[in-house]
Amino acid sequence: MIDVPEGELRERLATALSVPRWVDEVAGQAPFDDVDALIAVARRAGSLTSAEVDQALEQHDLVAEPATGDAGADEYGRREERASHETDDPQLVKALAEGGAVYEERFGRAFVIRTAGRSRDEVVAELDRRLRLDDEAEKQEVGAQLVEIAVVRLRQVFASRTAETGRGTETASPVRPLA
Repeated sequence: MIDVPEGELRERLATALSVPRWVDEVAGQAPFDDVDALIAVARRAGSLTSAEVDQALEQHDLVAEPATGDAGADEYGRREERASHETDDPQLVKALAEGGAVYEERFGRAFVIRTAGRSRDEVVAELDRRLRLDDEAEKQEVGAQLVEIAVVRLRQVFASRTAETGRGTETASPVRPLA
């Protein structure tokens, strides 16, 4: 059971995705039977408006310098994750750097994607696909990716439980807010 004090829950939700309406909708469904129940609610609340996407992106510490994708990371372009995205494939590095620059020039922001569970080649393929989207479709895609990043973060934060209390606890430090 995930039954944490409301303030703590809201703080953890805002760390995962800093969109007040989303935090309110998810927190309003508490307590949760388990992490899967929390994730289901988070995804249902996740259709972000254009203004909410802008708001969430303002809270992110994104950089224009592209990373190469890593199955253990949760998004593309975060400064503190850049070192974990190293690759020995110079063609892949070039494709990501060039694609990232084109993306940023076209859309005016860094490319945002959930990289957890994706190979570097899949990240490049997604970058190529998304460069062909119109502005509105890409903004919707960014919103969906922000929710997926939040899901990864929520799984990290609420993944384990203590047998003594039955309450969700962390086994590692939570993902830092990107504010």
